[in-house]
Amino acid sequence: MGYAACFDNALPVAAKQLKLEPRSTWTSVEVGIGQTASGGYALDVDLYVHVEGLPEAEARKLVEATHQVCPYSNATRGNIDVRLHVSTT
Repeated sequence: MGYAACFDNALPVAAKQLKLEPRSTWTSVEVGIGQTASGGYALDVDLYVHVEGLPEAEARKLVEATHQVCPYSNATRGNIDVRLHVSTT
């Protein structure tokens, strides 16, 4: 839940950098545990980001840029698998 809140709060920062103006956004997260190739276990994350008011290509660009500035994304990069899912209306 903290990852989703952090990511959603980082979206306006990335939007400003990209000069994009979404009407609204919301982010949810699913965290799972999966087995690694070496037989151990690791966390994995699915981030679901909904962006209103932008075409899909711009929304995807915004989400990918946010993934570069979000503190949770930076803390987990290279440590866990994070999959980004983008939807628009």
